[in-house]
Amino acid sequence: MSYIEAKEKYAKLGVDTDKAIETLKNIPISVHCWQGDDVTGFDNREALSGGIQTTGNYPGKARTPEELMADIDKAMSLMPGKKKLNLHASYAIFDGEAVGRDKLEPKHFKKWVQFAKERNMGLDFNPTFFSHPMVKDNLTLSSPDENVRQYWVNHGKACLKIAEYFASETGVPCVMNIWIPDGYKDIPADRLGPRARFKKSLDEILATPYDKSKVYVTLESKVFGIGLESYTVGSAEFCLSYSDRAGITPLMDNGHYHPTEMVSDKISSLLLFNEKIALHITRPVRWDSDHVVLFDDETKEICKEIVRNDALDRVFIATDYFDASINRISAWITGIRSVQKALLFALLQPNDRLRELQNNNELTELMVLQEELKTAPFGDVWAEYLENEKIPADYLSEVKEYEKEVLLKR
Repeated sequence: MSYIEAKEKYAKLGVDTDKAIETLKNIPISVHCWQGDDVTGFDNREALSGGIQTTGNYPGKARTPEELMADIDKAMSLMPGKKKLNLHASYAIFDGEAVGRDKLEPKHFKKWVQFAKERNMGLDFNPTFFSHPMVKDNLTLSSPDENVRQYWVNHGKACLKIAEYFASETGVPCVMNIWIPDGYKDIPADRLGPRARFKKSLDEILATPYDKSKVYVTLESKVFGIGLESYTVGSAEFCLSYSDRAGITPLMDNGHYHPTEMVSDKISSLLLFNEKIALHITRPVRWDSDHVVLFDDETKEICKEIVRNDALDRVFIATDYFDASINRISAWITGIRSVQKALLFALLQPNDRLRELQNNNELTELMVLQEELKTAPFGDVWAEYLENEKIPADYLSEVKEYEKEVLLKR
């Protein structure tokens, strides 16, 4: 079926495909830098910690800032739509002597700002509270060791200044996400104490003046981690409660909940009580395993909730996954395209009609229409979108050529 025929079929359902395509072009997705080097970063060579594990040993991992930037360029050249780049603090670039994470400055990210500005995109940021000698007994901002706790408080304060620098330089607001891996493997004797210290640390970080029109601080929860199975300090209840009290933005990672919990079901509740919310879209397999995002049911449902609630300008969308068992650049492209497919699929839903059927309790008709939409000619609209963006549908051929000419020579 051609695009013209697909357009006519969707029109009969009350959907304007041209409008959907035009809307999709302008939805920014924040692309995580850490897929390209297995979350290694450049500020030290510590092994991954904090419940994070990258599996696989596919050849061609980026080893330097220059290699990572080249790989990002290649991946983004095969991603349609509007992008941002999401950085972790561990990707600081030191031209001279390295400094600790508690003493990071904007100058250590000058090359990333130049990279972003040359490509006309914004930057998001994440303090890195893992893979570091100052993570003591799996604790950072909740540590009972005041020297450790203060080190990480200073890191958070430094990152706030860097995030504001990103926004000022690029002209695009920066989302600065705080997530800590703190917790215990077995049942703790004191659940309150670590959370009280975490609260105190966040209060101290946020006491640093920053321009709230430029920087959106987000707080991300997690249900458990490897080696932290019994207790995480930054639970969902803690992070939602703190975000509400402090007036910052809640962030949901759809791998950070119990396997039977769906982030898609939580979005509408958070939208009722927050000006903005943020998402890290991933693909958990039985747990927070950060698989490459696919065009699957939960990704579709997440995007449906954003679109049907008219919240495209209220939800910060980012990806967060890492797979070292396959070509890393293909993993980037596949995940980003999957999110964009899900957004387009959501934009092609006759939401007013679906809502009307539900409100009128015409549930038989609602089920039939929802099923019919599953086999509507979505693929032809996606192909038209790629053609409009001048992006080839087949990206694997280019990726494999880049692998042959660049990655396998590393």
